[in-house]
Amino acid sequence: MLKVKSRAGESVQQMIRRFKKLCEKEGLIRDMKRNAYYEKPSEKNRRRMRKAARNVERY
Repeated sequence: MLKVKSRAGESVQQMIRRFKKLCEKEGLIRDMKRNAYYEKPSEKNRRRMRKAARNVERY
């Protein structure tokens, strides 16, 4: 669970901005979008293999 504590003199808008950045950094939004619909196991495996192939090409 992500938590954001207010800093001295910080507005609500600044806290929300920090929270959004923290969510993005943790990959929370990406995971939520990925889990929004069912993905077949074969599609998961295909996605993982493509990601691995991309990483191999980079190095």
